[in-house]
Amino acid sequence: MPLTVLIADDDFGIRLSIGDYLEINGYSVITAENGKQALALVEEYQPHLIVSDINMPEMDGYEFVRRVRLRPAFRLLPVIFLTERISTEERIRGYQLGCDNYLSKPFELAELGAVIRSLLERYALIVRAGEQGREGEAERGEREKGKDGDGIIEKSLNLTQREKDVLQLLTDGLSNASIGERLHLSHRTVEKYVTSLLRKSDRTNRAELVRFAMENNLVE
Repeated sequence: MPLTVLIADDDFGIRLSIGDYLEINGYSVITAENGKQALALVEEYQPHLIVSDINMPEMDGYEFVRRVRLRPAFRLLPVIFLTERISTEERIRGYQLGCDNYLSKPFELAELGAVIRSLLERYALIVRAGEQGREGEAERGEREKGKDGDGIIEKSLNLTQREKDVLQLLTDGLSNASIGERLHLSHRTVEKYVTSLLRKSDRTNRAELVRFAMENNLVE
């Protein structure tokens, strides 16, 4: 069964060219011309990857991805932003909302195809690891409870209460800005907590950190 890619862009030509290219390469493609349409398609088709423009009518790409990330089932869904916005600030905003890659328009279809393959392969590994983890979760959980009622991994990380709060909100799909508002912290302070969590968990990005937290019952 082919993997499904959702393309969200208000430019018909871009939707058509990307769609044709991906279908030739064996993917199933669904398209939307704005974020509102795209969000409904995510719920209906549950795609394996999203390619989204940022500047779109009704709902832009930032808001679209933010809402996707609020849904637990799509927290790790690979997202690629395609946009003419190339400033560092715009890229940072995109990554904070949970995009996995950022390609500037104009772009080469071959490069987009390579990025899609790479993200889908990584996502498949994450899914398999999660399935394997769930198979032995009950047994490991009982074993760890027998050794340490508070959880061996949680104790070894030595997380502060504030780090736990930030980790919970990260897992809930909130951006750094939203976490700051919720916990009454500055954006820079939230960044420091995220950096500390990445270091303590020995993870390299937010997606890996969220998966680690969920697999090891560090969050509710």
